[in-house]
Amino acid sequence: MRCRECHSELDKPGDYCLVCRSANTDGVVCEISRDRVTLTMLDGEEVLGETTITTVPESGDPAEVVERRNFAGRVADEIQRKRPNEVYAAGDRDVLREIRAQLHYDFYRVSDDDPVEAVRGRIGEPALTVVDTPPKEKIGGSHSTLIGGRGGVKAIHHVAGHPHVKKVIPGPIDAGGSGSRSGLRAKATRAGANGNVRLLLRDGSSVQENRVVTTAPDRETGERVRADLNELLEEEGYGVD
Repeated sequence: MRCRECHSELDKPGDYCLVCRSANTDGVVCEISRDRVTLTMLDGEEVLGETTITTVPESGDPAEVVERRNFAGRVADEIQRKRPNEVYAAGDRDVLREIRAQLHYDFYRVSDDDPVEAVRGRIGEPALTVVDTPPKEKIGGSHSTLIGGRGGVKAIHHVAGHPHVKKVIPGPIDAGGSGSRSGLRAKATRAGANGNVRLLLRDGSSVQENRVVTTAPDRETGERVRADLNELLEEEGYGVD
């Protein structure tokens, strides 16, 4: 493949061109399993090519930890050489978490059934504004107490760190619920007409409803953000109630 700007030969399809300093890949789709990751490079709806990276899983600590980290590092290096605008992912959550830790990209979860087609189906949808404000600066309001202690704070910060979240406003705590399950749970609820969502935190019988202001302009695009938030919360171990 040649660079779409200067037509220099590229080592691999979709590589960032080191001659004219231009990107050739709009998005990378990662299909992740424990022993194999397939990367599909996209230019709009066009598939530029695929790269598959494999590993032989180890068992038991510390060998498994080291092997998975090295595997994720190889995947991260391959994504980095593309310098895409967006990265999408589906599949094994543990491997994905390790890949994310080694890259400065926001990952968007897509359907496991056919990730590439799921991403191609988004082409033409309006792009949402990205908010670069640090998570702690997005959290505010008259209620500063969060249920779940440190876990509640971390859950709120994960949500505030999403690129399409502008602000998280903690709400009052209702301690009169009927829930009996222990442990903090979190869930982003259905988007409203203005694209904003609610983040419900539950800890035993206590419930807190927090307002999440997003950059989505309507319910449809707000649902995309809601789905991303719930995937993120599940990946971080908070579980969707």
